[in-house]
Amino acid sequence: MTRIRMDALTRRFGTVVALHEVSMDVQPGEFFTLLGPSGSGKSTLLRILAGLDAPSDGRLHFDADDVTRVPAWQRGVAMVFQNYALYPHMTVEQNIGYPLKIQRTRWYDITKRVKEVAEALQIDHLLKRKPSQISGGQQQRVALARAVARKPRLFLFDEPLSNLDARMRLEARSFIKKLQRDEGVTAIYVTHDQTEAMALSDRIAVLEGGHLRQVGAPREVYRNPLSPFVGTFVGHLPMNLVSGDVRGADVFVGGIRVADAGDAKGEVQVGVRPEDARWTDHGVPSRVLYWEDLGSEYLLTVDMQGQQVVVRHFGDPPKPNDPGFVLISHATVFAS
Repeated sequence: MTRIRMDALTRRFGTVVALHEVSMDVQPGEFFTLLGPSGSGKSTLLRILAGLDAPSDGRLHFDADDVTRVPAWQRGVAMVFQNYALYPHMTVEQNIGYPLKIQRTRWYDITKRVKEVAEALQIDHLLKRKPSQISGGQQQRVALARAVARKPRLFLFDEPLSNLDARMRLEARSFIKKLQRDEGVTAIYVTHDQTEAMALSDRIAVLEGGHLRQVGAPREVYRNPLSPFVGTFVGHLPMNLVSGDVRGADVFVGGIRVADAGDAKGEVQVGVRPEDARWTDHGVPSRVLYWEDLGSEYLLTVDMQGQQVVVRHFGDPPKPNDPGFVLISHATVFAS
C-alpha cells in the first residue's frame, strides 16, 4: 500500500493557472476521490499523479520516493480511462496481458495472471473476443482487469463510469469498491458526480478553479462544508443558501434561531440541506410555490419570506400557494 504526498503542486499553462499550490496526503490503502466541476483541476492533478504531465512547481512523493520528475512507466501506476482505451485489434486476453508483455514477463506467467484476473472479474468467458464484440460494462471490466493484472502500487480512475447507463453505474460502483478493497491498493478516483464520490470514497477532496477547498470523509464534507461552493456542490440535492443575521451568540433566519454564531458577526449566509428543513405548523412563515413527486418523497419549493428554498416532504403534499412554516433543524453558517 502506497502513501501519496502532494506538496504545493502548481500547474500553469501560459498565463492560466490550472492548479494552485495543492497540498494533501492520501493514506495507504485509501479510496480517495478528487471531486469538482469541469475546469476545477481534478484531471490535471490526476495526470500529474500518473506522470502524464509534470507540475510547474511543487513536489510529489510516493511513500519516501520523490516521483515529481519520474516518468510514467517507472511509477508503478495503473490508470483506467473514461473511454477504457482498449486496443480494438486485440482480444480481451491480449488487452489484459499487454502491460505484462511490455514488462517482458514470461509468456507462461502472463497466461496464468490473465486467467486469474479474468476469473476474479467474471470475464473469463470473454477472453477470445475483441472489444467491439462485448458490452460497455464488460469493456469496463476488461479495463479494470488490465489495471489489476500488473499489480500496481497505485490505481488511478478517470471518470470510468461516465459511459455507463444509470443501472450499470450502480453495479459498477460496488464492483470497483470491492475490487480496490480486495487488492489492497491505494486508489485515486476523479469524478464530477457527487453521489458517486459519496458512495465510493474513504475521503473526498473538493476542488474549484484549481484550488483545494476541502478534504474530509464524505459525511464530514456533506454535513460541515467549509464554503458555500462545497455546500451547494456536494450532495444529490444542493444546499439551500439563505440570508441570516447574528444576534449575540445566535444566528436567526426569518426571526427563528437556527444555529450558534461562533465567530460570525452581522449578516451571514446560512446553508440548509433540504432534509434539514421541514414543512410544518411552526417555524419561518412560508408559502408553497410548487412540488415534485419523486415517488418515495416530495420536493417542495417554497417562498420563505422572499427566499426560495427546497424542502424534502413525506406524506401528502400541500397545494401551491398554501401557507405554512419551514422548521430548520440543522444549519451551516458561512461567515462573510
